[in-house]
Amino acid sequence: MRIGILSVAHLHAEGYQANLKAVPGVELIGFSHENPEEGRPFSERFGLRWFSTHQELLAQRLDGVVICSENARHRELVELGADAGCQILCEKPIETTLANAQAMKNVCDKNGVRFMTAFPTRFSSPTQALRTMVQQGELGKVFGVNGINHSENPSGHRAWFANKELAGGGAAVDHIVHLADFFRWCFSAEVIEVYAEIDNLFYPNELDVDTAGLLLITMSNGIQASIDCSWSRPTLYPRWGHLKIEVIGEKGAAVVDSFAQHLTVYAKSGARNPEWIGFGPDANQPMIQEFVNSIREQREPSVTWNDGYQALRVVLAAYESAQRKEPVQLEH
Repeated sequence: MRIGILSVAHLHAEGYQANLKAVPGVELIGFSHENPEEGRPFSERFGLRWFSTHQELLAQRLDGVVICSENARHRELVELGADAGCQILCEKPIETTLANAQAMKNVCDKNGVRFMTAFPTRFSSPTQALRTMVQQGELGKVFGVNGINHSENPSGHRAWFANKELAGGGAAVDHIVHLADFFRWCFSAEVIEVYAEIDNLFYPNELDVDTAGLLLITMSNGIQASIDCSWSRPTLYPRWGHLKIEVIGEKGAAVVDSFAQHLTVYAKSGARNPEWIGFGPDANQPMIQEFVNSIREQREPSVTWNDGYQALRVVLAAYESAQRKEPVQLEH
């Protein structure tokens, strides 16, 4: 199977190239990136063939593509990939507007192409165990849910993350989607109301996008949940960030920390800050495997365009709520 990566603007491209190389029967043909100052070092670092245009990569008779561009450029690359007959795995959030997201579905449908949204949280062992507990009724009636997704400021690694035009926002658009999708999947329900407070609490003099948000959401089955999203971790923090979920039910409570399995590494020289090196399973690997399996089996992937679309709706409702200072209803 021949796979390519369209753009390496997103940080996750670094991990995905390793994940693709680890799948038996997959040939990672290379990646396309139009900025040579970024493309050439990526090629040298990971030993991958670099194509200076997306069209050149798509001419290599690919079976599928992984899209890792800036958020606002997803539509352009999805259209190119779909027109070339490639199955699509697209980084989250799938776009920055609902109109562009819908256009992506339309071009995929027109070309008979299947679309998968990159939501690795669904493939994490701890979150899968939590979902099983909920679905089997081990916690009984769910009274409330808290979700936390924090990280350091990613613009230190990729400047576009703090560019509203390219990213669609800041910490809220970066982090809400993971938990919004997990809640939909875990509780088999849709988000019907969002109330949000969003602000730039951590870099008011450096960035002009939001760096923190707190959402209170209501789901169609009556479950109340919160999402705490921020770029609050300092650059010296030993881990990039974390994702935690707490579910309180009538029969008990469950707490998940998806990245709790780590070792603390200290440098003798003191030149480096302590680091937390994870030893738990990489959720991206089974996600990439699912993408490959869906191509081989000619079926819809387990995470679809609609999952990405519904998560984007929650993000945009949160921004609208923060601006209007009142709850926003989502129709289904």
